[in-house]
Amino acid sequence: MIKNIAVIGSGTMGNGIAHVFAQHGYAVALIDLSEKALEKALATIGKNYDRQVSKGLLTAEEKEAALARIQTGTEVAAGVAAADLIVEAATENMDIKLQLFREIDAHAPAHAILATNTSSISITKIAAVTRRPDKVIGMHFMNPVPVMKLVEVIKGYATSEEVCAQIMELSQSLQKIPVEVNDYPGFVANRILMPMINEAIYSLYEGVAGVHEIDTVMKLGMAHPMGPLQLADFIGLDVCLSILRVLHEGFGNPKYAPCPLLVNMVEAGFKGVKTGEGFYVHTPGSKELVVSPRFK
Repeated sequence: MIKNIAVIGSGTMGNGIAHVFAQHGYAVALIDLSEKALEKALATIGKNYDRQVSKGLLTAEEKEAALARIQTGTEVAAGVAAADLIVEAATENMDIKLQLFREIDAHAPAHAILATNTSSISITKIAAVTRRPDKVIGMHFMNPVPVMKLVEVIKGYATSEEVCAQIMELSQSLQKIPVEVNDYPGFVANRILMPMINEAIYSLYEGVAGVHEIDTVMKLGMAHPMGPLQLADFIGLDVCLSILRVLHEGFGNPKYAPCPLLVNMVEAGFKGVKTGEGFYVHTPGSKELVVSPRFK
């Protein structure tokens, strides 16, 4: 039975995953290399619980109980020692993930399931560096984790049916809707989403229309809650580029080749919300959509 959760990485996805597990009664060890990052993560989780309290989704007592279930630490070995499930939510970088899984596998209990929140990297390849490939699985949460209902549950080539069933059931206990998919580049969500974002960037790059116009067409014409260029800024242009490169390499199909404009923006440090500018200018505390002067 899964009771104790370890979450590796306290960034946007990691703190959201810790938030949801703690809210639903699980004991959580949140692990990061940086004490400062952990302090920031706990502050973010607290603010997000406060938002839920203000909306009547949680009581003040439930918020305090959830926060009390989260312990933090900077040592992977200690953090995973008593875990029934470890969810890795580190940077979307193959080498980092492979090294982490070697370390997690060496210190986690034999029964523990090892999950990754990767948005595109092969579960099979990650599992192959462990001694328990049957217990390695993908749990791809959507951002923002406390709000979005979907969990993409990705079976690697060797993932057991029993482990997959456990993770599907666990996801439902978090009031999420899990969808089982197989392990191919980009899975389902990003295999479909990223080419759409890339095509929107190509439309801008080729002068078909401007940033505002492209996003307006997709919002009003296709009922998308935000346009693809705004969404790319929200995801992070560096993350979009990384996923497109995984798709391009994995399938060897030129249709997945990243737009040169996207490559240039990332290399120049314009990565969207996280850097304050991408296709839009992002001012903390402001919800106004201001197109970057570079595209006016």
